[in-house]
Amino acid sequence: MSAGWFRRRFLPGPPGPAPRPPKPRASPVPYRRPRFLRGSASSPGPADTARRPDARPVRSPARGRALPWNAGYAEIINAEKSEFNEDQAACGKLCIRKCGFGAEDDQEWLTLNSEEFLTGHYWALFDGHGGPAAAILAANTLHSCLRRQLEAVADGMAATPPLMHLSGCCVCPSDPQFVEEKGIRAEDLVIGALESAFQECDEVIGRELEASGQVGGCTALVAVSLQGKLYMANAGDSRAILVRRDEVLPLSTEFTPETERQRIQQLAFVYPELLADEFTRLEFPRRLKGDDLGQKVLFRDHHMSGCRSYKCVEKSDLKYPLIHGQGRQARLMGTLAVSRGLGDHQLRVLDTSIRLKPFLLSVPQVIVLDMDQLQLQDDDVVVMATDGLWDVLSNEQVGKLVRGFLPGNREDPHRCAVLAVEFSRGLALHPCCS
Repeated sequence: MSAGWFRRRFLPGPPGPAPRPPKPRASPVPYRRPRFLRGSASSPGPADTARRPDARPVRSPARGRALPWNAGYAEIINAEKSEFNEDQAACGKLCIRKCGFGAEDDQEWLTLNSEEFLTGHYWALFDGHGGPAAAILAANTLHSCLRRQLEAVADGMAATPPLMHLSGCCVCPSDPQFVEEKGIRAEDLVIGALESAFQECDEVIGRELEASGQVGGCTALVAVSLQGKLYMANAGDSRAILVRRDEVLPLSTEFTPETERQRIQQLAFVYPELLADEFTRLEFPRRLKGDDLGQKVLFRDHHMSGCRSYKCVEKSDLKYPLIHGQGRQARLMGTLAVSRGLGDHQLRVLDTSIRLKPFLLSVPQVIVLDMDQLQLQDDDVVVMATDGLWDVLSNEQVGKLVRGFLPGNREDPHRCAVLAVEFSRGLALHPCCS
């Protein structure tokens, strides 16, 4: 890393002239909270919460407005790190056949079609950064992209096994064998539709933000219930778990610069120009100094998984690491804490023209649960949350809280909504929660 960039990035300098305030830019979409929060009020919480001056209010859907599957939702009012709350959410009934929306003002949540062919449900969380625009666009767009992608494969999903040609013709005698040998199932078409929908949504966000001169990105965690299966698609560091009586099943993997180190390093190895001669792709135990020159130190490259090796430190190794920091503090090019998500097309390393987008993936990992095979019970609950929850509580702690709450509230049809509010109230008091 050049000394000039490092000095500007990390070292205090003499005060300069006050920067001019940026000119207001037209937002691609108006700022708003999720539509199912219409008519809701902030929850004041218990007395001890009200006495805390640093406690933030919690918002949840109005008591009489049930979400699909009686799902619960709650959010903490913005932590004042930015002007707007950058997180968004969406949920709705998914009806696949033709395009079309109901009148928005008459909908409590999204209704994607009135003519049913295949039906299911959709839930999504979007954790924004760099502004609220990307998360708002994702909440308004991703379900439409998914509907189009599912409609393109709907006829194939209805066949068992899926057809190689939707027309049903057999161009080559080996066509049926291809589907059988590859083990292609209807759920593979849904996975492909989810992956394509994320990619399409990412392209839409890029165009809209560029046209409006805005920046920003978001992570995306999406659950789709369709044909007796639950699909959990994740791009980012949000997390989903299934809490059962005797176990907690992870339903997602978090994607950070640290967890995707090898993929990111491999990309830098193939395309070294992406580093602009300012970064080193190699991973060292710490940031190297001039005194390390000539010493043999541990390092990892793209072809190394758990093992390490030693190398003699050269001058090029003193550049700023492509991935720096450990755990939640790991950053890609000293800038971004996630390695997958939507948006960030215009994001650049501070004071440079180096773009981060080539290192970011919009494609999610999709995990499939067969709900019939699992024989789910009434007290089995899927918990979806952004990193604010998981920074404070582990999977096991969340599972323990869920198991302790639900059995005593079986008669309450809104018990999942109450549980979501209780989680948020606890987080609103936690000093580390954002």
